[in-house]
Amino acid sequence: MSLVQRATPSLPKLFGFAKRSFKSFRFPGEPLDPSSSPILSYGIHVFHAPDAVGIVAKLSDCIASKGGNILGASVFVPENKHVFYSRSEFIFDPIKWPRSEMDEDFHKLLTMYSAMRSVVRVPDHDPKYKICILASKQDHCLVDLLHQWQEGRLPVDITCVISNHDRGPNTHVSRFLERHGIPYHYLQTTNADKREGKVLELVQNTDFLVLARYMQILSGDFLKSYGKDVINIHHGLLPSFKGGKPSKQAFDAGVKLIGATSHFVTQELDAGPIIEQMVARVSHRDNLQSFVQKSENLEKQCLTKAIKSYCELRVLPYEDNKTVVF
Repeated sequence: MSLVQRATPSLPKLFGFAKRSFKSFRFPGEPLDPSSSPILSYGIHVFHAPDAVGIVAKLSDCIASKGGNILGASVFVPENKHVFYSRSEFIFDPIKWPRSEMDEDFHKLLTMYSAMRSVVRVPDHDPKYKICILASKQDHCLVDLLHQWQEGRLPVDITCVISNHDRGPNTHVSRFLERHGIPYHYLQTTNADKREGKVLELVQNTDFLVLARYMQILSGDFLKSYGKDVINIHHGLLPSFKGGKPSKQAFDAGVKLIGATSHFVTQELDAGPIIEQMVARVSHRDNLQSFVQKSENLEKQCLTKAIKSYCELRVLPYEDNKTVVF
């Protein structure tokens, strides 16, 4: 069933705005205003269950019955799949609807509909996701992520950076990490020893991993032992231009469209479920330097967008090797 078919005339009543002043509402990251009362918090809920009549109404009632108000909701019911996906954004009074009670209420819906997934986040109250960034010699993605984090635009806590490249104490990255108290672990790798045991030891307390141009292949044993999501970025020149210096290969071939893909890591190399993709045009006016710069910019933007989408619960697994991205 398509989203258009779901949009019945009754939905505006379910999702309508309450008649209250929004002066007290603040989006995540905005400062508290002690003069406004009550202080409304912002929440996100995602739901994945077998399709059934009345799910949207029950989700809406769960929020509204506790004084919450839905700001927006997206629903996806793939054709002939009998499965339901939704993502809702809402505001609520944390005094009237405590966080622990909210978890219990949404868990009741999970049980009621035998749902595969029911996750709620309140960004201003819940701990930030803890991540580790793995990188090799190329550091354009790593540097961009560090600066995004420093400016508060990346909703994560960086526990450490791991690399198979020794940057030395006086590099820009090393000074940045030292200044902000982020450990840097150089693990020398060989074809026979990828140091995966040590990596596992260092990332035990993380929520997910980010491969920021990490040029080592993670084994199936590593992925199974880690047991959490790993997000990767690679240029969009695959599979046509493999091996060393793919940008130069593409430039020499005169390609006109370049891109970047961010995806979940699986045992199949660069073939995990896609989270985000971006493209840009190049032309005969580009030299190799501008060509590479455009490609690297795409990689940075694509990886950042993928991480933000993941943290905002916009990404849900769909079928064997696909994702729903709200």
